[in-house]
Amino acid sequence: MTTTRAAVCTAFGAPLTIEDLHLRAPGPGEIEVTLEAVAICHSDISYADGIWGGDLPMVFGHEAAGRVTGIGPGVTGIESGQRVVVTLIKSCGRCANCAAGKPTICEGATPVPPKLTRADGTPVVAAMNCGAFAERVIVDQSQVVALPETMPAESVALMACGVITGIGAVVNAGRLRPGEDLVVIGAGGVGLNAIQGARIAGARRIVAVDMSEEKLAIAREFGATHGVLATKGEPWKAAMKALGRGADLVAVTVGSTRAYDEAPRYLGWGGRMVMVGMPASGAMSQYEPVIPAYMGQSFIGSKMGDVVIARDIPWMADLYEQGRLKLDELVSGRWTLEQINEAIADTKTGGAKRNVILFG
Repeated sequence: MTTTRAAVCTAFGAPLTIEDLHLRAPGPGEIEVTLEAVAICHSDISYADGIWGGDLPMVFGHEAAGRVTGIGPGVTGIESGQRVVVTLIKSCGRCANCAAGKPTICEGATPVPPKLTRADGTPVVAAMNCGAFAERVIVDQSQVVALPETMPAESVALMACGVITGIGAVVNAGRLRPGEDLVVIGAGGVGLNAIQGARIAGARRIVAVDMSEEKLAIAREFGATHGVLATKGEPWKAAMKALGRGADLVAVTVGSTRAYDEAPRYLGWGGRMVMVGMPASGAMSQYEPVIPAYMGQSFIGSKMGDVVIARDIPWMADLYEQGRLKLDELVSGRWTLEQINEAIADTKTGGAKRNVILFG
């Protein structure tokens, strides 16, 4: 058993505390990764604020990169010392969903013994199968993909969640076709990746909708052709004016019920809404069902961009190395683990694309 320094949530809504925890050895099918970088995702913040509940104490963090430093029994295709991206997507490879190419909604994953404990033996939950606000993690081999040494650690980390979720929502879940028009509601980390995913996929026009003029300007740098300020009047009318028609695809990348209430208004005939952002448990949205029924519209839930990480992450890494995918530009700030509460506070202001904790 080794020791790892971690940022622990002991009370929802309270600052995280830095503790030295015991990390067990990797079990069958598991690996140990010593982290180089972990990004702060809004899902981590929402979880830490308690909007989805959970058992405490808990370590969040699920958007990470590092090097393999331990290999458990039965692990194949992974070597010690390799740089890997660490995702929360744990898949059994055997259930019906995995067999159908949908590992993000795997139903066959089995519980594992606690990975983290305090000195007195108290278990500490490694949230979202990761617990990556820590120097080291134990994860299932299905959660990692080896990536080139030429990529900066922070860029590798971003590919664990925000990048694959945004691009995958448009390409995999939304099935955007070349020449179609897209509206992206929310120009944060996931939204920017939905925008550049649409650009790569050949969208005709891409409208970014956000409450910040600054974010709309950044969205244009990532490929948006138009920007609409959500705080002015009825923003769907401005989007339709820019497009000349309703959108073929709308991606909701923020966890706001208001955004979900309004999103169908942007759609044209036969349009699709991809539901990415996750509001608090119990939060309700409403719409008039006769409209999507009459207009042939559809609402699509998308978890983690419906990705198959062994297929999609290497493709995106190639796009990055070809200069076609922006990753470095997504990093807003670099922090130490001891500064994590400051980094979270900065992220909450809404101005950051992605703040990254660097180790070592």
